[in-house]
Amino acid sequence: MNDTEPIVLVDDNEDDIVLTRRALERNQIENPLVIARDGAEALELLLGANGETVKPAMILLDLKLPKVDGLSVLKRLREDTRTSLIPIVVLTSSKQDQDVIAGYALHANSYIHKPVDFDQFSEAIRQIGQYWLHLNEAPPAAA
Repeated sequence: MNDTEPIVLVDDNEDDIVLTRRALERNQIENPLVIARDGAEALELLLGANGETVKPAMILLDLKLPKVDGLSVLKRLREDTRTSLIPIVVLTSSKQDQDVIAGYALHANSYIHKPVDFDQFSEAIRQIGQYWLHLNEAPPAAA
């Protein structure tokens, strides 16, 4: 991965958006951050009806979203060949077992409970970025 591919953050909570942006900056993760504030906006951004779509390095997906919930977004993204191999990290406040099970059943690459403390949140973002943007071997673009 390179630093020019965006990270798509799908989250409707403005505080979480600000915290994520700060954590990325704090950890010198330079990928552009593209925000989708609801599930419908995420699907349009990533699957677009007009053919114009974002090709992200990874997607950070909250589950509790307006319009289209996060699990439905995950399901749709995994069903589409254009997005089926993009790393999707569920980053949510939900610790409910059924959400964790459903996330993995729908092929999320990772499920992370959002830490409440900013330092812990920042460390989680650092580890996510280190793994998915630098250590992980992404499939070739033609895949």
